[in-house]
Amino acid sequence: MTSPDIIRPPIEPHGSHRRLDARRNHEKVIAAARELFARHGPRMTIPQVAERAGVGRATVYRSYPSKDDLVVALVQEQFQELEERTLAALGSDDAYRELCDYIPDLLEHLTRNRGLAAAFFEGRLVPAGRLLELIGRLVEAAKPSGQIREDADVLDLRVVLCGVIRQLITLDRWDGELWRRYGHMVLNAFRP
Repeated sequence: MTSPDIIRPPIEPHGSHRRLDARRNHEKVIAAARELFARHGPRMTIPQVAERAGVGRATVYRSYPSKDDLVVALVQEQFQELEERTLAALGSDDAYRELCDYIPDLLEHLTRNRGLAAAFFEGRLVPAGRLLELIGRLVEAAKPSGQIREDADVLDLRVVLCGVIRQLITLDRWDGELWRRYGHMVLNAFRP
């Protein structure tokens, strides 16, 4: 008979400890992949992710059958964060000020995440179209200020912004201040 003062832990269903370990391992894999993707971009490998996470390769492949699957998951997560930032800027009363802050900040952010920068202009696995459309809406919202060209549109944004990103990646230039400088040049291209 058990004393009423003894508190026993609840009995876990068979396998719940294994599921908890699997969740922890998945979190380790994602954290390692984020770090490696930011540093090395699409050149990261599954063996590097497994080693950094302290798990076997099979653990990574269980959740992500290919490197592309892992990259897609990372990029979707990171594009979602950028979309939320863009939507917040769109909700402002001063769209022009938000645009002037957003573009240089975006470019500087991309210097800290080479994988996201590559995904932004490449669009092979996860197209950046939705994000660019939202930034295009921010450009449109800023037009009434008189500080943005009336004929500026999303195509202009794609050519100018993505062109800058592509060239800086091609030239392997990753200085945040340099990218920020080009962010201001992108803004200047949109001024009347």
